[in-house]
Amino acid sequence: MKRNQLLSLTMVVAVVAFTGCGQSSKSKEMVKQELFGTHQGKEVFLLTLTNKVGNVLKLTNFGAKINWIEIPDKNGNKENITFGYDTFDATVKGDMSFGSVVGRYANRIANGKFTLDSVEYALPVNNGPNCLHGGPLGWHSVVWETEIVKESGFPAVKFTYISPDMEQGFPGTATAQVVYTWTDNNEIIMDYKVTTDKRTVINITNHAYFNLHGAGNGDILDHVLTLKASAFTPVDSVMIPTGEIRPVTGTPLDFTTPHMIGERIGDNYDQLILGNGYDHNYVLDNKEPVDVIVYDPVSGRTLEVITDQPGMQLYTGNFLNGTKIGHGGKPFNHRSGLCLESGHYPDSPNHPDFPTTVLNPGETLTTQTIYRFSVK
Repeated sequence: MKRNQLLSLTMVVAVVAFTGCGQSSKSKEMVKQELFGTHQGKEVFLLTLTNKVGNVLKLTNFGAKINWIEIPDKNGNKENITFGYDTFDATVKGDMSFGSVVGRYANRIANGKFTLDSVEYALPVNNGPNCLHGGPLGWHSVVWETEIVKESGFPAVKFTYISPDMEQGFPGTATAQVVYTWTDNNEIIMDYKVTTDKRTVINITNHAYFNLHGAGNGDILDHVLTLKASAFTPVDSVMIPTGEIRPVTGTPLDFTTPHMIGERIGDNYDQLILGNGYDHNYVLDNKEPVDVIVYDPVSGRTLEVITDQPGMQLYTGNFLNGTKIGHGGKPFNHRSGLCLESGHYPDSPNHPDFPTTVLNPGETLTTQTIYRFSVK
């Protein structure tokens, strides 16, 4: 059902692209491309997408990142609500995950190892004993090829990266694409496509941080969260799933009805203690049109997340400590942002009972996640 809903929305976008002549040039005018820097001999661009209602999304092909999302509050005052940096130098030296497309395997793989077709693959360990987000030189840290999508009815950009065989220890040459479309309804539609020439594992996501007050403006503990997931995957002391699928009922991880994020974050519950707050994969119900709703009662800004993926990692910025300085010189302090990372479960390659993340030659992985912004 959810997959069909997303496909229908994609078809609507496609139909709009073919209404009226001159649409191609109009789309191009809504995307401004400028040089942001260079990295390992490749040009890095900053792309500014402006929709017809005047709201702005900024992207960069370094890590295929979301750098800026400027939307109004209930009084019409616009502010950027995502983490990013003003310069490329700060971007390179800063937190590599901010707004990035993460791969080849988003989230954690236990002990940096997995076995596929009786072959054990060793990955770089960069998070305690685990491999996190594809390793320190994963897709978040490379320059992607850039193309402005001229045939779209909305401002849109396609990023492409060819990941060579055994990059960061993963088998197969994988070709990854993400198309960002910024609609007039303030939706960021992220269409992912991945192919491979050898059996491999893939888990792709976007790692944007959100603060609906405005990035760098206080914490997110007063944000009201609804997350349509009846279960989650509990973790051990190094944040690896134990294999249990635990119902959220009766736990402080239950957001099936709205709760303020800070309401129970300090509860004496084993999973909150292990994660120093929320840092957990939720097993999405995938039954309703919207999977996640975040509402800021102060600004009136609302974020909805829609995905066809089976999981959603909720992270509440538990390890932010003010050392990262973002747009306008604002520090990112403890719990000043939250992440909603759609994808598969952590460590799935080592859990055959979890939904598979194996991608075979001749297959194409296609998945879509949407961030939709509004006010009330």
